[in-house]
Amino acid sequence: MTSSIAAISEELGEIDGQIADIFRALSNGFQKFEKIKDSSRQSRQLEELTGKMRECKRLIKEFDREVKELEHTVDPDTSKILNEKKHSMVKELNSYVALKKQYATNIQNKRVDLFGGPAEGFEEDNGLLASSMTNQQLMDNGHQMMDETDQAIERSKKVVHETINVGTETAAALKAQTEQMSRIVNELDSIHFSIKKASQLVKEFGRQVATDRCIMALLFLIVVGVIAIIIVKLVHPDNKDIRDIPGLGPPANRRLLWIPQ
Repeated sequence: MTSSIAAISEELGEIDGQIADIFRALSNGFQKFEKIKDSSRQSRQLEELTGKMRECKRLIKEFDREVKELEHTVDPDTSKILNEKKHSMVKELNSYVALKKQYATNIQNKRVDLFGGPAEGFEEDNGLLASSMTNQQLMDNGHQMMDETDQAIERSKKVVHETINVGTETAAALKAQTEQMSRIVNELDSIHFSIKKASQLVKEFGRQVATDRCIMALLFLIVVGVIAIIIVKLVHPDNKDIRDIPGLGPPANRRLLWIPQ
């Protein structure tokens, strides 16, 4: 059947092959589920099977779109074959959906029994088994469950988008804070360098002031000594123990070169 569909359209053949692979995986998965006794492992197995059913539903919708696009290009018999194939896919998927629902109800009942019976207000899910449902009921039930799954997926997407937006805003805020911290660190480095430079200038200025004070003190002592010697010389001009200060000795006696007659 797959080869005949592939002869009509390669894309339809590829989709049909993917759906067939998923149906085989679902069949094997439910067989494996029946051998599992632990409720938690059964729940994880059902989650995996539910994911495969979502993917199968998406492929069936894609198959239906391709069939509708080919309706005007193929003969009525081919269109009928494609529609029958689509209905058989939907029917088979609905059977797995109903089976999954039945197993989920059984797991829920086991969990309620562990706590001493059903809780107040608990309503048992009375899903019809695939064997007791008509084709139309299977299709309607399958479409309803697909719609519910789509709504759950849309809600999950919305939550993911909101989470991404919050993460983006948080990342932007962290980036701004990081840049602000970098600027603060740079300013602190500049302040530290300025303080260090100022300390060096103060030390250098202090050394210069100390040197200037020493020179001034030495000059002051020299001036005081000279003044003291001058005063002593003026007071005791005949004291020979005091040496004359160069430039301050008494004037030498001058001889006249011309003697008047």
